[in-house]
Amino acid sequence: MSKITAILGSALFFVVAPAMLAGVIPWSITHWEFRPPFLAAEATRLAGLAFIIAGVPGVLDSFARFALEGLGTPAPIAPPQKLVVTGLYRYVRNPIYIAVVAVIFGQALLFGDSRLLWYGALLWLFFHVWVVVIEEPTLRQSFGAEYESYRAHVPRWLPRLTPWRAV
Repeated sequence: MSKITAILGSALFFVVAPAMLAGVIPWSITHWEFRPPFLAAEATRLAGLAFIIAGVPGVLDSFARFALEGLGTPAPIAPPQKLVVTGLYRYVRNPIYIAVVAVIFGQALLFGDSRLLWYGALLWLFFHVWVVVIEEPTLRQSFGAEYESYRAHVPRWLPRLTPWRAV
């Protein structure tokens, strides 16, 4: 896949997946209306804003890496040709999923809406099952020893404190 095709495909998939999951669906649940803050503490809103501010660039950076370095997209129908192990992928194997859930949890905290906490938790559970049952076996088959080395050194969900560097 050419870089331009990968960029266009990633942009299209961005609109279909993360923008829908972390934007349209949360809006349809909350209409982005503020409720009383969790624990009656306005600081929870600031924490929510921090989650959103951390999550959005994480999604954007990961999508860009799939297109520019992996020569593919995060979409299963147009996967990367090269294993992406730079940027946030040096710390954790699934930064897109983590970032999307962070944005959703951030909105839950910002708007004081527990329904988004439940939605975020269920979405994370779906992501976990998807990763374990579909994604990891596919990556193992596609990238073999390169993926196994990466998998052995970089955690699935909880980031490393120091970046991993491929040999």
